[in-house]
Amino acid sequence: MKDAVTRDRRGTRLGHGFERFAHAISRFTGSTKAFMGAAALIVLWLLTGPLFHYSSTWQLAVNTGTTVVTFLMVFLIQRSQNKEALAVQLKLNEIVAALQGASNRLVNVEDLNEGDLEVLHSHYRSLAEMAKRDLDIRQSHSLDEADERHRQKLGGRKPPAHEVDSR
Repeated sequence: MKDAVTRDRRGTRLGHGFERFAHAISRFTGSTKAFMGAAALIVLWLLTGPLFHYSSTWQLAVNTGTTVVTFLMVFLIQRSQNKEALAVQLKLNEIVAALQGASNRLVNVEDLNEGDLEVLHSHYRSLAEMAKRDLDIRQSHSLDEADERHRQKLGGRKPPAHEVDSR
């Protein structure tokens, strides 16, 4: 039993370590510095072309390097997208669960099969068509409504002076 707990903790530590590493790499590779570094490597490679007489080995070096980087980045990007999508879904689930009048059937809707999703999509498409027939979109989003919702969120208090002045 103790060995299983130790292995589990080690696996968790390894997972957290990899998560921190992957996050750091994702942040770095999306930076201007990373792009400039990659562009500089390509320029350097191009400048060395005459030195290596534009040989097959010279071409193979950049092809192999870019292939390996691309292969690894596909998995890193997918991991980041999975995490981001899960975080967005959890936030949306929280909103649906907390919003009075919202259907709790939509919590974890991403887990439904395609047929069920199509039924829901058709339902919401019908609602959108009814809304288009009933109202002009400019009428449904007035500043007065936004002010009233903001006051309700403040618990009936008036907004701070700096909020009123900025309008």
